[in-house]
Amino acid sequence: MVVLDSSFLVAYHNARDVHHESAAHLMEEITAGRWGPAVLLEYVFLEVVTVLLVRRGLPTAVAASEVLLQARELEFVPGARLFLDAVDRFQRQQGTSLSFTDAAIAVWASRSGEGFVATFDNEFRKVRGIKVLPE
Repeated sequence: MVVLDSSFLVAYHNARDVHHESAAHLMEEITAGRWGPAVLLEYVFLEVVTVLLVRRGLPTAVAASEVLLQARELEFVPGARLFLDAVDRFQRQQGTSLSFTDAAIAVWASRSGEGFVATFDNEFRKVRGIKVLPE
């Protein structure tokens, strides 16, 4: 299983992003099932559409939201399923500067056993038990 981070999805949906090509290649591998099913947390969805709205405008944000919500390859995880654990992880972190959403991603990834996270946020590399993609 691989948890998708906002930085990865924004890069994928924004052709102007410096990481767009890398994100497109990684998305091919994810949709091919290389690391098992992909997971989209509700918190990540909220961040992605908001960032795309600000950076690229409403049409891009709406298009991305439709793609994400209709993707059969994604397991959508409502925030309520991990809210209290994410709060705990966020409050107790040491040696990292994870946002609340990133703390939620770390919680979900660590529950999966494999711990894969598709991200361009180097902060995840400091979290034990998480494997960052691309490597």
